[in-house]
Amino acid sequence: MIAIVDCNSFYVSCERLFKPHLNGKPVGVMSNNDGCVIALSNELKALGVKMGTPAHYLKEQVARGEITLFSSNYELYGDISTRVQAVLEEFSAGIDPYSIDECWVNFDGFAPGQLEDHARELRRQVKQYTGIPVSIGVAPTRTLAKVANRASKKIEGFGGVCVLYPDSPQTKGLLQRFELGDVWGVGRRLAEKLGNMGINTAWDLRNQNAKEIRRRFSVTLERTVLELQETPAIEMIGMDFARERIMTSRSFGRLTNDKGEIREAIRQHAQRSAEKLRKQGSLCRAVLVFLRTNPHRQDLAQHNPSMIIELNNPTDDSREIVAAAIQVLERLHAPNKRYMNGGVMLMDICERGTEQLSLLGTQQSDAERQRSEKLMGVMDELNQKMGRGTVRIGTPSAGAAWHLRCAHRSPRYTTRWEEIPPVRL
Repeated sequence: MIAIVDCNSFYVSCERLFKPHLNGKPVGVMSNNDGCVIALSNELKALGVKMGTPAHYLKEQVARGEITLFSSNYELYGDISTRVQAVLEEFSAGIDPYSIDECWVNFDGFAPGQLEDHARELRRQVKQYTGIPVSIGVAPTRTLAKVANRASKKIEGFGGVCVLYPDSPQTKGLLQRFELGDVWGVGRRLAEKLGNMGINTAWDLRNQNAKEIRRRFSVTLERTVLELQETPAIEMIGMDFARERIMTSRSFGRLTNDKGEIREAIRQHAQRSAEKLRKQGSLCRAVLVFLRTNPHRQDLAQHNPSMIIELNNPTDDSREIVAAAIQVLERLHAPNKRYMNGGVMLMDICERGTEQLSLLGTQQSDAERQRSEKLMGVMDELNQKMGRGTVRIGTPSAGAAWHLRCAHRSPRYTTRWEEIPPVRL
């Protein structure tokens, strides 16, 4: 049996954690640069606000105090997510993080009669130790666990926990109520094609011949059918698989043609990409840098350049990657263009230890490589312990155009000493 633990309205729950007066009130969280609403409380949904609603549509309601909107605070959300995962790992047989607000939990070793009680106790412990409400779905397969999780949230009688035992009549009842679009891995277009075949519910899909489904559609949908039939067919890769390319990019807070500000942004993106590269134990041989103007501003000159530079040796050293990125930027930047976005992509990635070294390498180059590894290791360790950006290359300017707009961001309570919440007696 496997469980999927889903944090309820996670971003909103993180905000309410330090502002309990917002419990039961309409609350939303906006996307980067405060563009649109990407997370909603149930109370905000009840007002008719939908995912992706532009934030400026709600300006009057915010001004009247009818709803509360926050800028994205990913540093806070990421730290709270880590705390939730720590609780799950302590009280289970193992976890496999799926996203910032979802985690697979292994329930091996628990007797069937203990599963529901243990799931409810786990839910209580997460709430007690982190303050975050979660919903838990348990089933023989991951797809059915997703069904159980959705039922635990949507059907009040489950009380946040739904366990689907093998061959349970309850499974049939839920699958008959589930539309195809609600099944994990079945998108809208695929649901339409299946609907044309008379397959309208999850129960209808379960009753199909898996091999015939594979022949007519794909091996992915075949696995979904098998999972609905209680045959495990989907294994998660996990969050630690090595990526073949690593990109860091973000829209600027406002349009800018200031070369110094754009250089700061590219430097920050290059450092962040290098950190990701080291985390997965890889090296890169090439760096791509790109800039973008605003395609919706046809009154402005458009310029969307990009360029790749090859590195002399495979590396994960932030200094070398930043230097290469800045070198490319010098060739790309046009002084009369106003840019809205820029990014860095690390390419031609190889696993550390498998890189091809130069035939002209010397003992000195080996020593330099060892010093680089030690320096980057210390840098990553300090940033992990003391907070991202504690040790970095260059100092970003306050108020630069590339900084995100986040006029309504709450404090980063758990990761910044200067923003720790005060206790008033």
